Amino acid sequence: MKIPQTPTQRPHTEQQWVNGWLRSAQRIDSPNFGPRPINSVVDLVVIHSISLPPGEYGGDFVSQLFTNQLAWDAHPYFQQIRGAEVSAHFFIRRDGHLIQFVSTLDRAWHAGQSEWNGRGNCNDFSIGIELEGLEHHPFEGAQYERLRQLIWSIQAAYPTVGDVVGHSDIAPGRKEDPGRAFRWEFFD
Repeated sequence: MKIPQTPTQRPHTEQQWVNGWLRSAQRIDSPNFGPRPINSVVDLVVIHSISLPPGEYGGDFVSQLFTNQLAWDAHPYFQQIRGAEVSAHFFIRRDGHLIQFVSTLDRAWHAGQSEWNGRGNCNDFSIGIELEGLEHHPFEGAQYERLRQLIWSIQAAYPTVGDVVGHSDIAPGRKEDPGRAFRWEFFD
């Protein structure tokens, strides 16, 4: 899905991005990234959902996971993900607060085993956005508004981005996020 935009809605990206970092986002550097393959073209945005522990919102557990600082013994659920080294480019909290963990010039570790339009390894050519939430819980209006603005800004910086999909679209059967509660019609 491509998020439509009118000329008056387009962000002025010249001042918004510096070396793949969005100035309006809180920056927390993750060590979980790598270089994109030479000649890769960013043309996909993947939307995810996450909460740690599942169904609990707020706190710093997601940021700690993405920066390899999560105390595995802090909650029984964390034993199930012990040792995970993952990240996303962006994380949108329930109140719309935006955090960036990885430069969009680099490959974040968000998609795992994945395929889109016959190409595997979606991390190579995508930007990953995590929404604080759970697959079957409704997301907040502030999150949708921030997501829409972020996607507009990404599309302005990367005119090649044509598709916006869910994690479930690139890893069917393995992933469900952002899930049934995600309102794709919000972007129509």
